[in-house]
Amino acid sequence: MHGLMQDRPLTLPQLLPGMERQYADSRVITSYDTGPVSMTFLETLERVHALARALDGLGVSADARVATFAWNTQRHFELYLAVPCSGRVLHTVNHRLFAEQIDYILRDAGDEVAFVERSMLATVWPVLERSAAIRHVVVVNDGTAAPVPDDPRILDYDQLVDASLGSEHPFAVDDERTASGLCYTSGTTGLPKGVLYDHRSTVLHALLLQVADGYAIRRQDVLFPIVPMFHVNAWGYPYAAVMCGSTLSLPGPVTAPERLAAQMERDRITLGAAVTTVWTTVAPHLEGKDLSSVRSLICGGGKVPTSLSEHYKATIGVHLSSGWGMTETSPAATYVAQADAPGMAPDRIDLMSRPGSSLPLLQFRIVDPPGSTSELKWDGDTAGELQVYGPTVAGQYLNRDATEGFTEDGWLRTGDLATLDPHGAVTIVDRVKDLIKSGGEWISSADLENLLVSHPAIAEAAVIAQDDERWGERPLACLVLEPGHAMTAVEMRNFLDGKVAKWWIPDDIAVVTSLPKTGTGKISKLQLRTSLAVAADA
Repeated sequence: MHGLMQDRPLTLPQLLPGMERQYADSRVITSYDTGPVSMTFLETLERVHALARALDGLGVSADARVATFAWNTQRHFELYLAVPCSGRVLHTVNHRLFAEQIDYILRDAGDEVAFVERSMLATVWPVLERSAAIRHVVVVNDGTAAPVPDDPRILDYDQLVDASLGSEHPFAVDDERTASGLCYTSGTTGLPKGVLYDHRSTVLHALLLQVADGYAIRRQDVLFPIVPMFHVNAWGYPYAAVMCGSTLSLPGPVTAPERLAAQMERDRITLGAAVTTVWTTVAPHLEGKDLSSVRSLICGGGKVPTSLSEHYKATIGVHLSSGWGMTETSPAATYVAQADAPGMAPDRIDLMSRPGSSLPLLQFRIVDPPGSTSELKWDGDTAGELQVYGPTVAGQYLNRDATEGFTEDGWLRTGDLATLDPHGAVTIVDRVKDLIKSGGEWISSADLENLLVSHPAIAEAAVIAQDDERWGERPLACLVLEPGHAMTAVEMRNFLDGKVAKWWIPDDIAVVTSLPKTGTGKISKLQLRTSLAVAADA
């Protein structure tokens, strides 16, 4: 027997009437060098209609992938709505990736049109210029005076929108499994992999962010997503804001820490989201500011140092809270249990720096060996590969084999080694693969090692994570040199320059006589870390 409820799909167009009616006065505020620009949800919706009309007028296919290279701004927010609500796929691209990765991503996605902030043109134009598939490049004005190439494909964003103002677009997506967004992983263990979200998963994720024992986003909030809108959809905050009418305060193209701190005070921020690196740089600029409006500051992209969380508590009265997720999990997957939750004690501030427990609708398990379905016990001590299952979790990568990165019964293999306590709280203890997380971004040690050993002076190389106060972790290159050769950190950096993204390049090297090996002849990074730590203490 089926229920007798109305058959309304979970799609993003269902959120738009709220912007027009009950949340019409909620605002989107964007910071620029010239000052903040504010617009109501109703005014924003009018521009969203116009933008969708403009896409139609350009002949962009009904289900086209639309690439964006853009900051956290009002115009990017308009794209967040106009593209998927018109049935197309919003493809947010991280311009900080290496050029070859961006080129691969655009080809793999099959993008027809690209929207590019003017200040990013110099970075991405060399890739866009040689793309035969991208028919239009729409330049978004961000207040900079960067030169615009002379190319017939280039159009102006505001001119497109202004030409269509006053006309509505018939937003309708009938199938909730229609693709809505596309985001690629960082490609740390090979080429980047595409995660294709659908309307159903995006709507459900927005709902999960409003759960009271989770992030508890509500209409009264002023959300401050510093985490980039080109990086896993700003952790879903824009869509949650639309759903419940929260005001959005967006940092715009300039994210100097002193400006972020000033914006928190100016806009009376209640909930902020950023990687730990950002909160570290903002911390010195909090003194003397009225931040009494802040109720929660969320950290992602790495462990939250207890000392940093305590600094925020002492300065503004709010601890930093940790969260965990991946591109593949939409991304929010956990929430931080509060001090009065089962198993928690008010004096255990260290627990605030851990990922917390899974959000509703998501299931976690730890297994051993990695990739298997052999579940381990939840005792807080036994570690295994963390796997995730749920309606906001990817089930397959775009244009990849269905089994790549997933178990035989469909669970996502996260690549993290973790424990689960009896209450379901997660602790990430290591990585199944040797990855380094610096400033919230993954760096592949294997890729760096392969490049380093191609240098004629380097016999062997191992790259390990080194704790860093600002970035969380930075790569350290441990090198065994060929007889008669020498190498400095500067020479190593010069060799890697142009071969990988600049933020991947290790800051320093450790020249060693040999690298410790396991019984099977593999480099033991555990022993290497231990030996280097002992040497440093000697």
